[in-house]
Amino acid sequence: MKALITGASSGMGLEFAKILSQEGHETFLVALDEDGLKKAQEMLPNKSTTMAKDLSKDADLKSVCELIKKERIDILINNAGFADYNEFHKADLDRDLNMINVNVRAVHVLAKYALQEMVKRDKGFILNVASSAGLMPGGPMMATYYATKAYVRSLSESINHEMRMKNRNVVVSVLCPGPVDTNFNKTGKVQFSIKQMTPDRVAKYAIKQMMEKRKMLIIPGVKMKLAKFATRFLSDKTVIKMTRGIQSRGK
Repeated sequence: MKALITGASSGMGLEFAKILSQEGHETFLVALDEDGLKKAQEMLPNKSTTMAKDLSKDADLKSVCELIKKERIDILINNAGFADYNEFHKADLDRDLNMINVNVRAVHVLAKYALQEMVKRDKGFILNVASSAGLMPGGPMMATYYATKAYVRSLSESINHEMRMKNRNVVVSVLCPGPVDTNFNKTGKVQFSIKQMTPDRVAKYAIKQMMEKRKMLIIPGVKMKLAKFATRFLSDKTVIKMTRGIQSRGK
């Protein structure tokens, strides 16, 4: 099968690419960092193609959509995304809008293009990478990021239900991990007070849950599963305070 992974030059995106390539899939790697993509490509045992694209830009997003149709992509992993740690009124508006374009708009557009092709063939997998942030009522100091991930989770769950309603052989999953030790923390200028998972562990778990168990909501780690369960019994106000307590400005 053919797999397209965004944000594939490092972190979880790179780990997804490694796993899928090792399993014999042809991979298409998309990211901003051209040098990082070349290094990533060298790590993969099977055929791969790289595309240095900025998914916040219409022309670049369109070219990735065209590739999805041309190559008949079987597996789409919408992994690209970033955050910013700041008070909402102080955060740079252009950065906010770029975040919305990458975290929401690109995910929405790529998922739609991929799904249209997959439905025609009645097969395929889409994994939209959200975050535990998407399970929470909000996140002070990271308001835009939390809102984008809530969108991704809601969109994914709705699409998955549509596929099940029609008994289609297309799996749409959403990955909601807690903090993961990647460049995300550095670019978003945020650090967490709880232990972070390794990107290889998260990617391996997510691929298995999606492709073997065909799970819709994927939450790696016992602690995050327990945290999600516990929020059922707490007020939104309490959950937001707890969320604020585990994150702070990074160096």
